[in-house]
Amino acid sequence: MLIRPAIDSDLPAVKAIYDEHVHHGIATFDVEPPPLDYWRSRLESPELGDHFLVADADGVAVGYSYSSAYRPRPGYRFTRETSVYLADVAQGRGTGRTLYDALLTALRTDGVRTALAVVALPNPASQALHRACGFTSLGVMHEVGWKFERWIDTEWWELSLAGP
Repeated sequence: MLIRPAIDSDLPAVKAIYDEHVHHGIATFDVEPPPLDYWRSRLESPELGDHFLVADADGVAVGYSYSSAYRPRPGYRFTRETSVYLADVAQGRGTGRTLYDALLTALRTDGVRTALAVVALPNPASQALHRACGFTSLGVMHEVGWKFERWIDTEWWELSLAGP
């Protein structure tokens, strides 16, 4: 499997992966899939610390990771929120870890100081992934999301990217 920057031709596969999570999962609180242009704007972001990577299996994106602004104010520019999404065929194969490792390396190269992630609960696989990548839990926010006719908790995770 090859981890590489996303390109325009990856966007339909990326959209399909995300759309599946929108319709059937709690990893996102979107309830309607965003249009393809949403993904194009992520791809074209000029901001330092914004990355969009795909896991390429025989020319097909089977997972992706991205980083984006934590908050819009300039004082937060060295903090990035991170996400990883996988197609069903890529789960349980180390793809999420490989994507995260590449993303965190890119963030360190950019001089990003802190990576943050939000995990909707329950999600033991995502919690284990974040723990394995060195993130620490900052705590649970209770009943902050509403999807599939139920309240969902989220857990914030943090990783310091600062060197010694």
